[in-house]
Amino acid sequence: MKPVLVTGATGFVGWHLARLLSERGYKVRALSRSGLPIEDLEVEVVKGDLRDAASVGRAVKGCSLVFHVAADYRLWSRDPKQMYESNVEGTRNLLAAAKQASVDRVVYTSTVGCIGFVKDGLGDEQSAVGMEDMSGHYKRSKFLAEQVALESASKGFPVVIVNPTTPVGDHDSKPTPTGKIIVDFMKRAMPAYLDTGLNIVDVKDVANGHLLACEHGKPGERYILGCQNLTLQQIFQSLESISGIKAPTVRIPYALAYAAGVVSTAWANVSGVEPRAPLEGVKMARKFMFVSQAKAERELQYRPAAVDGAFDRAVAWFGRNGYC
Repeated sequence: MKPVLVTGATGFVGWHLARLLSERGYKVRALSRSGLPIEDLEVEVVKGDLRDAASVGRAVKGCSLVFHVAADYRLWSRDPKQMYESNVEGTRNLLAAAKQASVDRVVYTSTVGCIGFVKDGLGDEQSAVGMEDMSGHYKRSKFLAEQVALESASKGFPVVIVNPTTPVGDHDSKPTPTGKIIVDFMKRAMPAYLDTGLNIVDVKDVANGHLLACEHGKPGERYILGCQNLTLQQIFQSLESISGIKAPTVRIPYALAYAAGVVSTAWANVSGVEPRAPLEGVKMARKFMFVSQAKAERELQYRPAAVDGAFDRAVAWFGRNGYC
């Protein structure tokens, strides 16, 4: 059996995908900058960096499938150029290497941030969206990377694109910005909330959605992998019911949150310390990121479970591992 390459297996979604593939009998190879074994995963680890085309070529060689999950996911960076190098040029390097190696299919992991959001409605894969809708370097870099993937597919290379929404669950070791919200809540460091909303999904369903996209997805198509549209207040209420920690009841006006983001980010640019309220994150929160995963349900047989269990596992895992 030829190996299957997973980039980003040291991250949240990539770890769960690599484990799922291993459980399904695939021989998994993981691209890692450290080259060290990955905790709780029995996979072949190849040292390399998406920005290094030669190392990417070595990792892809001999593989039948590629799942490109890795991304520089930060809502603040002192040097945004690094984000574009990893997310955009790294994707270009990987697709070129995969084509050279004649892999059967590539599943590229984009983000719900590249979906157009509809006021008072649900966004989907057909919602109008452009570069002007991308707030911040992370979303811009991912939007450009998605265009690289779409261009490759338009030239006949079998690339399928998935757009996960907001994954939640265990093994969010970094943690992601969403995981940090849960950690801060558990630390009682969330005295108030913004009037915003997210589509939440169990990270296990996102991993399964990648495999379904590989098996059933059409090259050049995008598939939203989501589940439940929840306001931030509803998310905090769910966390309260699990943890017993009181959810905030005070709502922050957007203008106040924006001002805090400006000050926090400005200080971070001077001090080099990650801002508590990244301005990019505040800008993203201005929109309700509510979407529909109907296309994935229809074309991939994607069936996500309710997110209660994902919140349970996240709270338990962060607690067990000393995050709060």
